[in-house]
Amino acid sequence: MQPLLKGRPERLAVLDYGLFQVHANGRIIGICGYVIQTSAGEIVLIDTGFPAKYADDADAATAEDELGSFGQVLSLTHDNLTPAQLAKLGLVPDDIDLMIQSHTHIDHVGFMHAFPGAPILIAAAERALPRPLYWSGKQAMEWPDADYVTLTGDTDIGPGFHVFLAPGHAPGQLAFMLDLTQTGSVLLTSDAISRPAEIDEAFAGSWDEPLAIRNGARLMAAAAERKAMVIFGHCPDQWKTLRKAPDWYT
Repeated sequence: MQPLLKGRPERLAVLDYGLFQVHANGRIIGICGYVIQTSAGEIVLIDTGFPAKYADDADAATAEDELGSFGQVLSLTHDNLTPAQLAKLGLVPDDIDLMIQSHTHIDHVGFMHAFPGAPILIAAAERALPRPLYWSGKQAMEWPDADYVTLTGDTDIGPGFHVFLAPGHAPGQLAFMLDLTQTGSVLLTSDAISRPAEIDEAFAGSWDEPLAIRNGARLMAAAAERKAMVIFGHCPDQWKTLRKAPDWYT
């Protein structure tokens, strides 16, 4: 794959897409996305949270998607939707140069359709599905019209911006290693590792547990080698401590 970006990652913002509670264990998790700005002024968006209908009426949206068997939205207002989170950084949708879809579960694809001018980087295995995963096979979402760039293995999409193909949680799960000037290397595991305890739990309940174990180990080995800061996909304790938009990691 040809590099998609010219510049190096210059700063990273964590987007706050709201709070969700998992019924099985009571765990309250933050829903996150990321914005990366490069030294060439390029703006990259990773993931877009829940669909807007969850901010309009979470109960009605939950019933429509049959999400209640898994959990419930605890806190999600219009301030937690992608446009408002971008606005905290002084950005509008037209500023996005590249969108990356880490995978296609419901809490990551809500505004996947909202950036028609930006190509979408996604794993080939995920894009090959008849529809985005969304939730529990309901498949209530079609693929948006977009310029899709599909990935079949680990790759550098620009200097200091590495993408891992790390299936296990989902067929086309992606994770990311960024090299920032002050913070140093940062590993964004996305849902390849939702929280550290998931490693000890052998990724129970994953789409493919052996793959999740193998790729989780590979990611943590890469983080150890680079002495990287690790931001997990849905870690309740870490979520409280993360710097969030409008603040940046640099």
